[in-house]
Amino acid sequence: MKRISTPYTFSVKMFPFLFFGFLAFFAFLLVANGAYKTNPMFLVVLGVMAVIGYFSTKTSLQNVVDEVYDCGDFLLVRKRGEEDNIPLSNIMNVNFNGKPARITLTLATPGKFGSEISFAPPPQIYVGAYPKNEIAGDLIARAGQARSARAF
Repeated sequence: MKRISTPYTFSVKMFPFLFFGFLAFFAFLLVANGAYKTNPMFLVVLGVMAVIGYFSTKTSLQNVVDEVYDCGDFLLVRKRGEEDNIPLSNIMNVNFNGKPARITLTLATPGKFGSEISFAPPPQIYVGAYPKNEIAGDLIARAGQARSARAF
């Protein structure tokens, strides 16, 4: 059993709290100093940043799981204390996005966590316009082999 997700999932999920905490602290300073009276645009900008931050974190962290382990012919996925086994033959597509680094698995039949599962791979330096990830490439090849073996 080999872990193929980042061990730093806690920090990835902690970022929204830090971001909104910073915005709240900045808004508190503006209100406490009365700076919003001279230039109310500061509060408008903070509101826009909060809305954009909310929707971007909602879309990017919506289906991110905590841990993913490669167990040979299936993946063990953990999210908030729950586990699900995903056979490689159930994986239809593997998509890698370099910024932020995410691997998204599209499943043929939805599992406990839905039909799409995303996780952050371990940190790596990605060079070039089209970054490649060894874990994603390996999953693509093995899922294809498992699907073709299942077809026979």
